[in-house]
Parts: sequence; C-alpha cells; structure tokens
Amino acid sequence: MKIYWQISYFVIGLLIFSYGISMSIKVQYLGIHPWDVLNIAMFDKFGLTIGTWNIIVGATLIVFTLMLKGKYVRIGTILNGVFVGMLVDFFLKYDLLPSQMNLGSDILILLSAIILMGVGGGLYSAAHLGTGPRDGFMLTISDLTNLSISRVRILCECTILVIGLLLAGPVFIFTFIYTFIQSPIFQKSFLFFTHRLHARFSNQNNISM
Repeated sequence: MKIYWQISYFVIGLLIFSYGISMSIKVQYLGIHPWDVLNIAMFDKFGLTIGTWNIIVGATLIVFTLMLKGKYVRIGTILNGVFVGMLVDFFLKYDLLPSQMNLGSDILILLSAIILMGVGGGLYSAAHLGTGPRDGFMLTISDLTNLSISRVRILCECTILVIGLLLAGPVFIFTFIYTFIQSPIFQKSFLFFTHRLHARFSNQNNISM
C-alpha cells in the first residue's frame, strides 16, 4: 500500500515541478535557474527542444554519477530525467501556462514558478524513489570531496551558469536569487511530505497491531 502513495507523491511532484519550470521559461527574460539557462542555450544553439536538452543533460549526469560510483541512481532518478523533459515540452508546446500581460504579472508568474518548483521537488523527493539526476550528481561530488552539499551545489550551479552565459543563455536578476527562494521552500516541502507519509503508515501499523 505504501508504494502506491510513494508513486502518487512522485508523479504529482514531477507534474508540479515540470509545470513550474515551464512557467519560468515563459518569462525567461527575467532570469531562470542555471540548469534551465543551459538547456535554453543549447536549444538556441543546436535546436531540438528544451525538454530534450533537459533529458540529455540529465542522462549525462546519471552516467557521470555511475562512473563515480555514486549511490544515488535509482529508478526514480531515471524516470525523473526522462519525464521532466517530456512534461516541459508538453506544457510549452500546448501553451498550458498563464498569459503574459506586463512586468508585474510576469514577476508574479516567475515567483509562482519558483514556489511550484520548490514544492514539486520536495514532494517527489519525499517519495524516496530516487533523487533527480542533478541532485544525485551533486550529492556524489559531496561524498567524494567531503565538501558540504550547499557548497557543492553553489560550485556546480556557478559552473553551469558560466557555461550558459558563454552560450548566450538567458541570465538576469532572478537567476541569482533562485536558490535563496527555492531551496528553503524545497526543504520545508520535503520535510512536510516526508512526515505525512511516515505518519500515515505509522498510524496504520499501530492500528493493525
């Protein structure tokens, strides 16, 4: 029974997270997350789709994580790497997104996108079916170097941001404040949904006893 709840958390979390990414891409001129800067830059330079580049980058990171003997690649990691890219392309292709009207509404769209990405990321992570490809790679680097996860995240995202900038990706003010908004929301969401899942099945076990 628990696995069904885990799968529900995972799928709903991916949907929310992917929708948040799509919303942010719609108002990309305000600045987007460094990894999405890279995906859009690759799309502009080489074609394909933004979602396809998300999948390619994710698959590359999974391969590197496995080569480094990282322990964070599970079935959820692979599904995350594939389905986020597919969902982003779906939402963008059919424009299932809020309409742009003016700067104020665009800022509101972007802030909503950051919140959705934080909540969605926390929700699918709380399923404990595997980290996302990027998180798995950064956790592996942290294990190998003994650097803190936050320091590794900053180093990785700064490196990706520089690459995105060199490829003329969309960088602006919100690119530099993403982490300060999204990370705390992710943490609170992850802890909340993890607690809910644990509490639900702890209560069921107590009742059955």
